[in-house]
Amino acid sequence: MDLADLRRTYQSRPFDLDDSAPEPFDQFRRWFSEVAASGTIEPNAAVLATASADGRPSARHVLVKGIDNRGFVFFTNYGSRKARDLAENPRASLVFAWSPLARQVAVEGGVERVTEAESDAYFASRPRPSQLGAWASPQSMELASRVELDEAYAAAERRFGDGIVPRPPNWGGFRVLAERVEFWQGRPSRLHDRIVYQRNSSGGWERTRLAP
Repeated sequence: MDLADLRRTYQSRPFDLDDSAPEPFDQFRRWFSEVAASGTIEPNAAVLATASADGRPSARHVLVKGIDNRGFVFFTNYGSRKARDLAENPRASLVFAWSPLARQVAVEGGVERVTEAESDAYFASRPRPSQLGAWASPQSMELASRVELDEAYAAAERRFGDGIVPRPPNWGGFRVLAERVEFWQGRPSRLHDRIVYQRNSSGGWERTRLAP
């Protein structure tokens, strides 16, 4: 297959400064509602890019589980590679790629852990198998085989029986504190619309259009 031959012509409606919300979180909610209504699978999936202390980058998909006027929240094992990166270098980027609607949103900023109460509340809302999986998986650590993981899950089932599964102490959330948010809309002739929001020194937002 010749990847260079794969080409799509975008016929999306225009997206201009006059169409955008004053703050990026409101604009994100507008687009997210449209993407969710379109039937796109897991519209809250985003690529999370991190870097270690020595600048070695890594990226992976995560499911974003919360948004507020500070940023975007995801949850993970605090021993995972992404969590280790963020402990050393607490900055990250999130990219939501909504191909069916020819849209993309890129978020950049510092990262903080969410509160224990926030992590507890989200963990309690998870399906029980996912809760048990959080206890079973030493995320990003080397496994001898799949059997080792399955046995750890079975051990978690025995440990908690029919009782409440508490949040593991090494599991919780991070918030990407948005400092820059770019909205990309695919347009014909590769003349895409790009609107970027940048936090200013007073904590407000400035909007500008970028060349595609």
